[in-house]
Amino acid sequence: QVQLVESGGGLVQPGGSLRLSCRCITSGATPTIHVMGWYRQAPGKQRELVADIATSGITRYADSVKGRFTISRDNNKNTVHLQMNSLKPEETAIYYCLTGLEYADERGYFDVWGQGTLVTVSS
Repeated sequence: QVQLVESGGGLVQPGGSLRLSCRCITSGATPTIHVMGWYRQAPGKQRELVADIATSGITRYADSVKGRFTISRDNNKNTVHLQMNSLKPEETAIYYCLTGLEYADERGYFDVWGQGTLVTVSS
């Protein structure tokens, strides 16, 4: 069983900061955790990549957040963080954690999504 526990969403004023966290909790056989990342979906829009990070530490960011957001991970705790600075009202969205897992058995590789955490940027 795999569960992603997200935290850190909430209401922030424009220009403010928030830090999102997502911890991957597993039971039974231990999978290899590959990429961890964050996506977001604003009302009426498609879900889009915000940032992700490989086990090696290689990161990828959406152009719109470069220089303002920082993604990091703690491999010992199976946790990924997203530090968001200088937030804009148009970044109001549900933010979803995504983790790529690989089991050594027939389950192989698959993606797991978190339940989402709401970020509201408003004065």
